[in-house]
This record gives sequence, C-alpha cells and structure tokens, in this order.
Amino acid sequence: MAKTLQGWERLQRRLKAIPEAVRKAAVLELERQAADMVETMQSLAPVADGDLRDSIVATPAGRSTPPYSQPGGATVVPELSVLITAGNSEVRYPHLVEFGTKSHEIKAKMAPALRLHGGRFAESVQHPGAAAHPFFFPGYRMSKQKTARAVKRAMAKAIKESKRVN
Repeated sequence: MAKTLQGWERLQRRLKAIPEAVRKAAVLELERQAADMVETMQSLAPVADGDLRDSIVATPAGRSTPPYSQPGGATVVPELSVLITAGNSEVRYPHLVEFGTKSHEIKAKMAPALRLHGGRFAESVQHPGAAAHPFFFPGYRMSKQKTARAVKRAMAKAIKESKRVN
C-alpha cells in the first residue's frame, strides 16, 4: 500500500509542475474530445423515447455528475479530467441496456403492483430478460485513441508556444 501512496504523491507532484498554459490547453482539448465522445455514444444508444440518449453527458472538472448516473453517481470530477456518464434521476437503467438482463422470476411480494390486476399475477411472473445493446463502452473504445492523441498534440503545441514566449 505504501508504494501506491508514494506513486500517487509522485503523480501529484508531476501534475503540479505542469505550466498553467499547458494545463489550460489540455483541459480545453479534453472538453472538446469529451463532447465528441458523447456524440459517438449517443449515436450508438438505442432510442425508444430518447431519454437514455439525452442522459449521456460530459461533466467538466470541479462539477458534480448527475445523481444516479452510471458510472459515478453524484461525484465531483477531479482536476484535469472530464467524466462522461449515462443516466440521471429520471433514467436509472443505462447499465441494464448496456449489459442486458437474463430471464428471471418476479415474485408478487417483490412487486406489489402485480397483485393489482385482479389477482391474475398473484404469485409471480416470468420476465423474459432483455438483450444487451452496448453503447457506452463501445463509444468509449472507439474514441479513446483519438482523444489521447488530440490531448497530447494540444499539450505539445502549448509547450512549444510557451518555449517561444520565454
């Protein structure tokens, strides 16, 4: 565990040594690339009423992600990063769409609403399951390398410009 903490402290020192101009360039490019990644994920998301697609958002550093979002829940985004999430307080099922569900039995005591239909479903019902419709992680994998290249390019450009000024 000590090695992990030492590595974290070393990373923090290295991040603090980055010039402000380079930080700003990296953050701007991260936000630009995150917007592109969100568009890719939204284009891959299945659309019934559009709620799932519209719940995919990028949250910049210092802000809190939407409550009930996947992955993350209401989390404050750390410095020099952008968090992309799917879901919110109205859309709480993105993980079920992404990974699918298997067939399962819903017992009446688990879902009291089953008893409302004239006792027709008094004991239980069999849910057939749902096929997976991956949209989040394929969108991430499609955009990951392009994003890394673009951020590195923006940082290198900012470093060259700061050397010219000095």
